[in-house]
Amino acid sequence: MANGVWHTGYHIKIELTHADLGHPDRPGLLDEITTPIEQRDRELLQCLRHHGTGICRAEEEDRSPWMTVRRRTIGGVTTLVAAHLPVRTRPTAEESDKHKALKERIARAAQRHGLSAQIEARSTDGKVRSDVLVTGGAERIGWEAQYSPITASTVRRRSAAAVDRGIMPLWVTNDDRAALIDRAPWVRVDDWSWHEIASERAMLVRGGVRHLQDWACTPAAQRPCPLNGSSCGGLHVHWDLPVLCLPPKPHTRVDDLVTASAEGDYVPMKIPAQHNPRASTRLWVPAADRDRWRDIIGEDETLPEAEPSAEASPTFTEEDLDPTCRYGEDTRVFDDRRPRRDHADASGPHTFPEVPQRIFRIPRQPQRLTASPEQRASAAQRYGCPVWYVGPCAGCGAPIHRYGAGSAHACATCRRRVH
Repeated sequence: MANGVWHTGYHIKIELTHADLGHPDRPGLLDEITTPIEQRDRELLQCLRHHGTGICRAEEEDRSPWMTVRRRTIGGVTTLVAAHLPVRTRPTAEESDKHKALKERIARAAQRHGLSAQIEARSTDGKVRSDVLVTGGAERIGWEAQYSPITASTVRRRSAAAVDRGIMPLWVTNDDRAALIDRAPWVRVDDWSWHEIASERAMLVRGGVRHLQDWACTPAAQRPCPLNGSSCGGLHVHWDLPVLCLPPKPHTRVDDLVTASAEGDYVPMKIPAQHNPRASTRLWVPAADRDRWRDIIGEDETLPEAEPSAEASPTFTEEDLDPTCRYGEDTRVFDDRRPRRDHADASGPHTFPEVPQRIFRIPRQPQRLTASPEQRASAAQRYGCPVWYVGPCAGCGAPIHRYGAGSAHACATCRRRVH
């Protein structure tokens, strides 16, 4: 397998499975090759196969021969891994126009609802920049309009930096295969031109927003059982798209989400798969649905970190150098594509063998049906229940009737119990 990269500056092969990277005379080499892309020459590291033959497998699938190196932890073991970078690093003119139009639209929506909106806002220490920073009564939302390619590691790093400074990131993409999906709070929109984005036309959220659906799986349920197609007697929970809810819910508009996210009406969640907590899905959901979810599962979910700490010490296996390009294979050198939706989508269904009693809301005060004698007589007649005159109430003198079977009844006026 490919377990190294070519250093274009020093013209050396770097062996990622060796503690000294194959060059004991260069003690600072590890820090140099793991420096973020934004802070070094993008063409510093190259695929070994491309260096040897002039072309590699990644280039056949619209990737570049240039590489990035980072730490990856699996099963508690941290190793160095390399990934191919996207072909483009700078947005085209069209992408720049879309990016600018979306930023202006988000800012207008916030200001229209009386919220503070700053375009190209920087944190007080200058280390975090948000395309649009919207401040509401509940959150500071850092909107990121992402129309150009970006790596998953960059999304995670920038999102973590924003959260550390009290900013909740919200990434927007028009690509259903974007690396940012499920790596940070996100939404997907239609691929509009900048003219459409800048217009007053309603811009809908197509992905990243879901609503909670839960139902007791009985023969009378509106939904079939996802386990056997009939009914199982348990409780099913699913995070659904608005149009698939019962009853259907309206699509969320981007302009509305600008306000709802800052005011806390919509909140970000990371939902783990029921039987595989390492698989998870990130969603924006109504706050009421988040509370209902927590009522059902009984406690807040404990989730694994999306990416290990950059300070984790790597393990070196001292393998022989292999220059083969393994792009697209599940190997140590990987393309870091977004996880397949059929494997990683943890939005549902979640099934519980029985309906938890804690999700029922028990009234604090005793509930009693109040009906007049006339209403009782009408109901008895409608359902064919016999009615008997018992006599006057000993307390207030009102007439007492017995409706249907039973040995105990009460005066409808003073509630005095009569046997």
